[in-house]
Amino acid sequence: MAARTRRLTAAAAALGLLALTGCGAADMTQQASPYAAVQDARTVTLSVQSWVGAQANVAVARYLLEHELDYRVDTVQVDEVPAWDALSQGRVDALLEDWGHPEQEQRYVREKRTITSGGDLGVTGHIGWFVPKYFADEHPDVTDWRNLDKYAARLRTAESGGKGQLLDGSPSYVTNDKALVENLDLDYKVVFAGSEAAQITQIRQFAKERKPFLTYWYKPQWLFEKVPMTEVKLPAYKEGCDADPEKVACAYPHTPLRKYLNTGFAEKGGKAAAFLKNFRWTTEQQNEVALMIADQKLSPEAAAEKWVRANESTWRAWLPK
Repeated sequence: MAARTRRLTAAAAALGLLALTGCGAADMTQQASPYAAVQDARTVTLSVQSWVGAQANVAVARYLLEHELDYRVDTVQVDEVPAWDALSQGRVDALLEDWGHPEQEQRYVREKRTITSGGDLGVTGHIGWFVPKYFADEHPDVTDWRNLDKYAARLRTAESGGKGQLLDGSPSYVTNDKALVENLDLDYKVVFAGSEAAQITQIRQFAKERKPFLTYWYKPQWLFEKVPMTEVKLPAYKEGCDADPEKVACAYPHTPLRKYLNTGFAEKGGKAAAFLKNFRWTTEQQNEVALMIADQKLSPEAAAEKWVRANESTWRAWLPK
C-alpha cells in the first residue's frame, strides 16, 4: 500500500500534468508533479507508497498541512526504489515511510547529500512469513521453518504446481523470498498476488474457508485484526546476513521506519518541512487510520479527518512553534 510537494504556476499548469487528489493514482516515476520545486509557494509534494499504512501517513500529514498550516498538498505514487530518485531530483519533497534501502541512503544521503533524514516515523516495521493462527493452533510445529516441507502438500495451489505456495504481494516490494526458498532448500514456490489489495483478498478468502496458507506479510498492518496470523520462525537475523541478496538464508530484520526529505526542501521548506520532521505516531495509530481506509472504505481524507478530530493532543505537538 503505500507522495508530494507543489508550487502552482502558469508555466507548470501549461504542462498539462495531472495533479493528484486523495492518495494519488498515477505512477509518477518518470514524471514530475507540476507543483514540485516551484520556489516561494506554500505547496508540498508527498510520495505515497502503494501499501495502506503509507497511505495512512500521507492522509493525516496532508490533512494537517492543508487545514492547520494552509499549504496546498499534492500526492504522487512512486515505487520504493524510484521514490529515492524522485526525492533526490526534487520531483517530490518528502517520503514518509521507508523500510530500509542502504544503497540509496549511502548514495543520496551520505555522498550526494541531496536527501536528508527526516527522523523516525515512530513505527517499527517487520517482514516475515505467516500462517493463519487457526492452522498454527492445530499444527504448532509449522511455526518452525524446518518443518515447512512437512506441510507443503497441504499448501499447494494451482499457481504453485507441485510445490507449496508462498504467497507474496507486489513484485516491487522488498522481498528475499525467492532466495530464502532456494537457500533453505524448501519445497515451495513464491507466487505473487500482484498488489497488497490482491494479496489481502486471497488471504481473506483462505481464512473464510479455513484453509491453510503461507504468506509473506508485514507489521504494522491492519489485516492482523481481521485475520489473526502467527509468524514462522526463520533462521535468526544477524547484522549483514542479508548483504548478498542471492545468498540470504536468514529472517528479515525489525526496522524502525524512517522519513526522508529532499535536502533543498528540508532547508527551505519552512513550517511544512518542520511539521514533517515532527510527524511521529505509533503503530496503533497508523493501523487505526489504515483500517478506516482499507476495511471501512473511508476515503483517505475522511479517515484522516476522523482521526484528527479524535487525537488533537497527539498532532498538536507536531505543529511548528
